[in-house]
Amino acid sequence: MSEILRWGIVSTANIGVRKVIPATQKAERCEVVAIAARDGELATRVAGELGIARAHEGYEALLADPDVDAVYIPLPNSEHAKWTIAAARAGKHVLCEKPLAMTATEAEEMVRACANEGVLLMEAFMYRLHPSWEAVRDLVASGRIGRLRAVQSWFSYFNDDLGNIRNVPELGGGALYDIGCYSINLSRMLVGGEPTGIEASVTRDATGTDVLTSAILAFDDGIATFTCSTRAEPDQRVHIYGTDGRISIAIPFNIPPDRPTEVFVTSGGDPPVSPDTQTLTFEPADIYTIQAERFANAVLDDQPLPIPPDDAIENMRVIEAIFRGGDRAHGPQL
Repeated sequence: MSEILRWGIVSTANIGVRKVIPATQKAERCEVVAIAARDGELATRVAGELGIARAHEGYEALLADPDVDAVYIPLPNSEHAKWTIAAARAGKHVLCEKPLAMTATEAEEMVRACANEGVLLMEAFMYRLHPSWEAVRDLVASGRIGRLRAVQSWFSYFNDDLGNIRNVPELGGGALYDIGCYSINLSRMLVGGEPTGIEASVTRDATGTDVLTSAILAFDDGIATFTCSTRAEPDQRVHIYGTDGRISIAIPFNIPPDRPTEVFVTSGGDPPVSPDTQTLTFEPADIYTIQAERFANAVLDDQPLPIPPDDAIENMRVIEAIFRGGDRAHGPQL
């Protein structure tokens, strides 16, 4: 293996073209050498626009490229398992967009395939790698806000375009798959364990995708609650409550790469009238660049992955449980 991780991009999906590819091109020890699309002309055009040396017609051609060491997969959720397993069999390391799969069983198959082929697999929960979130985890672990008791989060945007993949159930559309998975992931990450009980409410529209989902996740020593929606004002927030204080994250998920990030830590004072709140400010950082660099370090230096693949399986189990309970308890359509 060279000292540079050579990336191939599986598809010309918007998130890759607008965010991940430019950020990866800025990452140390990373080079984007190829991109593929089912439409060869599209692949060639996008490669030219982004300064990528090689364009492939068809994903199979990219996986057969001997100059590609790792692939980034931003395909629709329904295609994650197929192309992750194909990439593993081609000997490519895989960074796959979240959610890793459509079911926990699919996720298990993907993790097993990569392990059998000796390649690394990571779910692209990029927010976890931002310095602000690393500081938040340290604050919680250090007891700065006392004993962790509850996590509350909200994540929403408005999208009623029925032709958009986020509104097509067969492609893995819907609020819980697309953004609710973040709230589940952060809750499990902060608590450091898995839910012992789950209650949920799922509202679907005429397409069958969930457009408003809420859940309560019970843990051994705390609780997490969240709501996600694809039919509400764009917003996102996270509040973390302990016995001696609380932490709020201003923009927890889609963290801007070009402006400082703020975390508010409240501990002491005279709450709620006059709490003692400290504002922690973090310099601008591109989480997609950090993600590429951390993945490259794991591949090139045999370092542990910052997000182990088994974590994706557990996240999928919670997603499935929310759908089971939410559809049974609440079944209206909008």
